Amino acid sequence: MSEQHTKVALTDAPTEAERNAARKRLDALWGRGTEFLGTEYAILGGAMSWVSERNLVSAISNAGGFGVIACGAMEPARLAEEIKATRALTDRPFGVNLITMHPQLDELVQVCLDAGVGHIVLAGGIPPGAAIKAIKEGGAKVIAFSPALVLAKRLIKMGVDALVIEGAEAGGHIGPVSLTVLAQEILPHIQSVPVFVAGGLARGDALLSYLELGASGGQLGTLFAAAEESIAHEKFKKAFVRAAARDAVTSVQLDERFPVIPVRALGNEGGRQFVSHQADVIRRFQAGELTREAAQLEIEHFWAGALRRAVIDGDVEQGSVMAGQSVGMVKSVQPVAQIIKDLVEQATVALVRQQRRMDADG
Repeated sequence: MSEQHTKVALTDAPTEAERNAARKRLDALWGRGTEFLGTEYAILGGAMSWVSERNLVSAISNAGGFGVIACGAMEPARLAEEIKATRALTDRPFGVNLITMHPQLDELVQVCLDAGVGHIVLAGGIPPGAAIKAIKEGGAKVIAFSPALVLAKRLIKMGVDALVIEGAEAGGHIGPVSLTVLAQEILPHIQSVPVFVAGGLARGDALLSYLELGASGGQLGTLFAAAEESIAHEKFKKAFVRAAARDAVTSVQLDERFPVIPVRALGNEGGRQFVSHQADVIRRFQAGELTREAAQLEIEHFWAGALRRAVIDGDVEQGSVMAGQSVGMVKSVQPVAQIIKDLVEQATVALVRQQRRMDADG
C-alpha cells in the first residue's frame, strides 16, 4: 500500500465493523475499572469542593461515568443530605470523597455506610487504618491517592481496594510529580488493585495510552468543572474557556520557613496579592512583630473562603480559580454526556487508527 493510501486509510472515519471492534478492545482495556466501579465507562469525576455536588455528580453517573461527591468541610448531617439528594437524581453508582484530616471522619464514614454508598475515596493524606477497616467491614470499597510507588504498596497492605495516581498537572491541591512520571513509576509494578490515573487528562486518546500501560481508568476534574451541569458561576466557566494551559499555575512560596501548600489555579489578582501578602508577613516576622506561628497562620488564612468566592460568587479575580493544565483544552461549556461521549469517541478512533497501522505494516 502506498504512503498516500495509508494516510487516507488512517484518517478516514471508522467503519461500523472497525468501531465495534475498537469498542470491544476499549471495554477490555478498562474492564477492570468498569467492573470495580459498576459503570459503563471507567471515567471518574474528580471531587472538587463546591463543584462536585448532586447536580454534577448525578450527571456524570447518568452519562455512564462515576460521579464523586466532594464532602470537603461538610458536617455529617449535611453530607447525608447531599447523598440523599444525589440518589434522587440517579440510580447509578457514585462515590463520596472524604478528607482524612476532617475532625469527624469516623462519623462521615458511618454516614456513607448508612446511606449504602459503595465506594469511599479517602484523600488529603495517608488514610487512618481504622477508617479503612470500618469502610471495608461496612461493605464499601476504599479508594486512596498515592503520589509514589512506596506509598502505593503501603496502602495496598493497609487494605485499600483501588488507587488514584494524580499528577502535578491537576487542579487544586497537587503533588510535585507529573502523571507521565507517576504512571511509569507505579503502573508496571501494581497489579493487585485497579489504578486510576488523574492530572491533565482531557482527551480519550490520552487516557487510552495510560490504559495500555496498565491503568484501569481515569479521573477528570477540570473538564467537568466547566460542564453545563456544574453549579459553578458562569464567570468561573468563562475563565476556563478563555484560559490556556500555561495560565494554570501553582501557588508561590517565598520562604521555606513558611510552607505554602501547592495549589494549581488560574493566575489572577488574588494570586499576585498572595505573593505581596507573604512578603509583608515575612517582613513583620523578621521585625519581631509576629511569632512564627502567627505568621504561618496569617499566610494560610489569606485563601480562606477563596474557592467559594470563585466558584459560587463568580469572583474570578480575587477568588481561587482552581484548574488543571488541561484547562487549555476546555473550548466551550458542554453537557456532561457530550464530554464523556467525546472522550469515548476519541479513544475509539485512536484504537481504529492503531489497528489500521498494524494492518498496513502487514
